[in-house]
Parts: sequence; structure tokens; C-alpha cells
Amino acid sequence: MPPQIGTDSIHLELRQKCSQCSLQELCLPRGLYAQDLEQLDTVVVCEGPHHAGDFLLHTGDRFRSLYAVRSGSYKSYTIDRDGREQIWGFHLQGEIMGLDAIHPEQHLCNVVALDTATACSLPFDQLSAIASRLPGLRSQIFKTLSKSLSEQTIRSRENTAEERLAAFLVDLSTRLRERGFSERDLHLNMPRRDIANYLHLTAETISRSLARFQSEGLILVDHREIHLLDLSKLTKRARCENSAN
Repeated sequence: MPPQIGTDSIHLELRQKCSQCSLQELCLPRGLYAQDLEQLDTVVVCEGPHHAGDFLLHTGDRFRSLYAVRSGSYKSYTIDRDGREQIWGFHLQGEIMGLDAIHPEQHLCNVVALDTATACSLPFDQLSAIASRLPGLRSQIFKTLSKSLSEQTIRSRENTAEERLAAFLVDLSTRLRERGFSERDLHLNMPRRDIANYLHLTAETISRSLARFQSEGLILVDHREIHLLDLSKLTKRARCENSAN
């Protein structure tokens, strides 16, 4: 489970550079030379700390930067014409936010912190200039964009409620493993109603599906703590056998 981060440690993090960041290989490609990291250090600005409910971005903000989650987590969402919230994603440490804004040149989603969180602002003009001579960095940006698009299949209405929820848990497990955390012990920073919103389900359906997974011996639920007892079977339930080890 990702550790809770206090304000003092956050202010220490804000003084760190890309070249010293433990998340470097998550949001940047492997093998960047020291001088390349030093150049990134000159343009990256760390923002926060943001507390739960604080905005990092508003819908309609002019696009200037991409953002990498440095600590904590965020969610992105829009408000439809009837005033209802629609959640588009949950963003963990090392993940890039704001890719949807590149073409329209304005941000399409609100982004708020789910807990105490910080983010690195990556000015897009400078980032593009650096990427033009660093194929690895350019490829990383395209890879992140492709991953963002493919993740939308988790929310596909063509899948059953249990398939969508299983895919969500498997995806979260994989992302935590990539960050050095336990792939079986999940702490859900978001309430069940947010998960339901994201998966186009109801909170009651989420609760019933979690109860069924628990009765089948796939998971153990304790409020927002979920222990994955049988990750292999859960992966099969999610119809994504190739996405987890």
C-alpha cells in the first residue's frame, strides 16, 4: 500500500529534481543521459501540496503543460449538461495527466486531488523541443497516450459489471506493482461511488460484485482495503489474461 506522505516530506520532495526522483523511470524513458535529465530539471515545476478536493486543473484551462503525479493521487472528471459528474480516470504516482488537451489546446477535464498530492508541471513547448532530439522521450509520450486510450476498454459497456470491476482491480494491481508496491494489497483512495461512476455502474452493483468476488475466494474486503487472494482467477474474470503476470 502506498505510504501516507506528510506535509514536511512533501516540501522536501518539491526541492528534488527529475535526476533525483525515484519515479524517474515511470514518467521518463530508461537510459536518458545525465545532461538530458539536467535539461528537464530546468523546465519542470512542482505544484502542491494539494489536499483532497483541491483542483490542479479546471475544464477549459489553457493547455500549457502536461502533469506527472509526484505523490498521492488525482482523479479527472467532467460535468455533463445535466450537472452530473463523469469520472474519466484515477491517476497514480508517475502517471502523466493532460494528454487530452494537446489537440484542442485546452484541458477537457477537471483534475482534483484524492488525497494529499503533488504534481510536476512539464511545460509542453519546452518538453517538445527536448523530445525532438530525444527519440526515447518522444516515444514515451506516445506510449503514454496509447496506454491512456487503451484503458478506456476497462469501462466498456460491452462487458458485464463483474468483468469491468475485475478489470479495474487487475489494472490497479498492475500499476501498483510497477511502482514497487504490493500487487495484492489495494488501498482504494476513491469512494465506491467514484469507482461506480468511472465504470458506468451503480454503487450498489459495485458492492454486490465485491461481495460475490469475496464469496468466491477471489478477494478479501475490509472497507477501502482489498486483498487480492487469487489474482490469476480475477484476471480471467476480467478477460485480460495478458495484462497481468
